[in-house]
Formats: sequence, structure tokens, C-alpha cells
Amino acid sequence: MSAVAIPPFPPPIEYPDSDGMPMAENTLQYQWIVTIVTGLRHLFEDDPNVFAAGDLFWYPVEGHPEIRLAPDALVAFGRPAGHRGSYRQWDEGGIAPQVVFEVLSPGNRPGEMAAKLDFYGRYGVEEYYIIDPGPAAVTLTGYLRQQHRLVEIEPMPGHVSARLGIKFELDDTGLTLLRPDGEPFRSAEEIARLMDQQRQRAESERDRADKERERADKERKRADLLQQELDLLRRQSTPPKA
Repeated sequence: MSAVAIPPFPPPIEYPDSDGMPMAENTLQYQWIVTIVTGLRHLFEDDPNVFAAGDLFWYPVEGHPEIRLAPDALVAFGRPAGHRGSYRQWDEGGIAPQVVFEVLSPGNRPGEMAAKLDFYGRYGVEEYYIIDPGPAAVTLTGYLRQQHRLVEIEPMPGHVSARLGIKFELDDTGLTLLRPDGEPFRSAEEIARLMDQQRQRAESERDRADKERERADKERKRADLLQQELDLLRRQSTPPKA
């Protein structure tokens, strides 16, 4: 009796977490990416059901690792916050990131950006924002989903994201992303500077409180001494009983 050949199991499909490419091509692009991702995480830090990340591979179709993009920033509502090596949509309840950001660099080409717009439109993104930080001035382009495609937002300055609640302010001074409470998204340097200022204020308040406590202790001791002197005088001035 001849042995039955058992076909080998197909190798598991690999979904790489990185393509080995840097996050940004220059420091300005990197600063914008970090500012956006940090701002988004701070915005939803109290909501455990919002996932925000930057430069993370998104795989929308199981079994097809070649179908992927790594948005500079993405937000997925209805997905738990936390760490991931990549965003595999079939492991995320089939939920596509609803909002994505791209920050342009000199290396981006029109054909590449057209392909990204097609990808995001095809796989369910609701809001797509493109920031070009220079070199002369910041420009901003946005798209909203209408039925089965992404349509450009006109005008973009003053636009408020339905999903994020943030407002895009664009004027001669540049681009500002405002939180719903009116506070701007801040760069890492600005956050570090503010934290340092808060720390200095806290130390100043602590020093002031320590000095007030020392002054209060001295006043209390002085009052105790005066009370002791008063008691002594009273005892000395009281005539002895007959």
C-alpha cells in the first residue's frame, strides 16, 4: 500500500509592522506629525474607546498584506486605546480608521497622493486631511466622505471636524488646530516649555508656602512666649492669700 502524500501547510501570511523607512523626510514634517499625533492622543486620553496612532501600517483586507498604507496619523473610534504593531482591520471589528492625516514632504508626488486619496476613499475613511508645511507657507486640504467617495472641503479654513471636534484655523501666521475647548495643538517643544513653566510655578508656590509656614511658626512661638510672660506677671501681681 503506497503512502498518501500530505500537502504541506501553506506558510502563514506575514503582515510587516514596518517597511524600514523613516517616519519623516525632514524635521519640519516630523514636527507636524508629532504635534498632530500627540494632540490627538491628549484629546482622547480620557476615552478608552478611541485609538490614535502615527505612522502605523493599516491593513484593510485580510489575506492581502500588499494592500496597506501607513497614514501619518489615524484615528479609529470604537476601538480600544493601546499599543499595536499594525492596524489589521479584521482584528478591529472590521472598523476602518474614520480620520487620517498626511503631512507632505518634498518627496511626495501627485501620483502618490492621488493613489492615497483613492485608497482612503475605497476603504472607508470618513475624513482625510493633508497638511503641506512649506517651505514658503502652510497649505491645507481636506476631504469628507459623501456616499462612496471623498469630496474636497471648500473652504477649508475654519472647518470643524465632525468626528474630532477640532477646528482648522489657517491665516497669514500659519495653521493652528484648535481643540473643542479652544486650546491649540502644541508641538513637543511647546509642551516641554509649558511643563517647565508649570514646574517652576509649583516650586515657587511650594517655596512661598514653606516661608509662610516658617513665618507662622515664628509668630506662634512668639505668641507662646508672650503668653508665658503674661502668666508670670499675673502670678507675680496676685497678692498672697491671708
